[in-house]
Amino acid sequence: MIGRAACFVVALYVGPLPAIGQEEGWRHGLALIGAPEYEHGFRHFDYVNPDAPKGGLVRMGVQGTFDNFNLVVSGVKGGLEAGISRVYDTLMTRSMDEVGTVYGLLAEAVRYPADYSSVTYRLNQHARWHDGRPVTAEDVIFSLDWLKTYSPLYALHYKNVSEVKKTGEREVTFTFNETGNRELPQIVGQLPVLPKHWWEATGPDGKPRNIGETTLEPPLGSGPYRLKSFEAGRTASYERVSGYWGESLNVNRGQHNLDEVRYEYFRDATVLLEAFKADRIDYRTENIARQWATAYDFPAVHYGRVVREEFPLRAMGVMQALVFNLQQDRFKDEYVRRAFNLAFDFEDINRTLFYGLYDRIDSFFFGTDLAATGLPEGRELAILESLGDKVPATVFTEPYRNPINGTNQAVRDNLRQAMRLLEEAGYDLKGGGW
Repeated sequence: MIGRAACFVVALYVGPLPAIGQEEGWRHGLALIGAPEYEHGFRHFDYVNPDAPKGGLVRMGVQGTFDNFNLVVSGVKGGLEAGISRVYDTLMTRSMDEVGTVYGLLAEAVRYPADYSSVTYRLNQHARWHDGRPVTAEDVIFSLDWLKTYSPLYALHYKNVSEVKKTGEREVTFTFNETGNRELPQIVGQLPVLPKHWWEATGPDGKPRNIGETTLEPPLGSGPYRLKSFEAGRTASYERVSGYWGESLNVNRGQHNLDEVRYEYFRDATVLLEAFKADRIDYRTENIARQWATAYDFPAVHYGRVVREEFPLRAMGVMQALVFNLQQDRFKDEYVRRAFNLAFDFEDINRTLFYGLYDRIDSFFFGTDLAATGLPEGRELAILESLGDKVPATVFTEPYRNPINGTNQAVRDNLRQAMRLLEEAGYDLKGGGW
């Protein structure tokens, strides 16, 4: 494994969740590990200021462009998702201080059977589109059908949904083509819901709207923002919706405070950075080590008008790594994988390419509470022991540590160990190759 830099969502595995303070079977949230931290009826997330003032404008920069506001035929490409995600509410929304945990947004409750063969969402009776009409089960079904029809991205994302139907006045049930997949209920909860009545009506030009075609008509949404103005391919501005139906929801309290969020689009990453230096952008995220180390030496930084700060993503972890394809026979051998790890000089690469900014990770879940530390104990130990010889014996006796390179002597020693492991795996060094 290499180090930390980019951010990736981690999919995890857990057992059934208890229903806390609700009707039997219905849940206010879903957690892929244990139970949701926030109990039913919580007032707001701990990381927000519930009394934050409203107002102001923020200018954002996006690399990419756009020529369309139809989510169905655009997917999430070219930076369009930056603003569109503010227009449409989803069934559930993520908590930023928990790993793999979501709570109700458009849906007030969720339930599923023990075998995870389906999931049912119950819509919030107060959920409304910006035109005042209620969000319905028909809207949810309509959204899934058309997203799977026209968007390859969503077709892949929801490939396990074999059927969706209305099963109550405000209830929608998704049936899956497999059982035992504990992640599927949350995947369905990520569905952006579109207004069926709006798409089936006529547009300002008097022609029927076509959900299978691109359009620059401002979309009707149900979220905290609506499209205010735009210049195709260059800028898009979103304004906070007065009277937004979900403003007082616990998952929204203290959030969506800005009156206006404006995006400016740039085809080139270098020009985008220069726009930030020129005070055309208020905030940007940097995830390139070279730029973090070298590109922020300009007057506004020295005068304190630009502030650099690192924000750990504790709900997601951080991982950038080389991962072996275990479906290939040559990588199924533990000795082969260990040999590669010994030969990989992380320390020298970190020094010469990454300006010493990376930490070498030792877990797929680095940066979260799920990363293993020390020797297994308690429930973790019991689970591992139940797996018998499927787990290497060293797991119980030696805490995992990555090899350390970085000096000529360490590199030579680790290469010798790597060669011995490859020989034990059946490889012979011949003519400079294996």
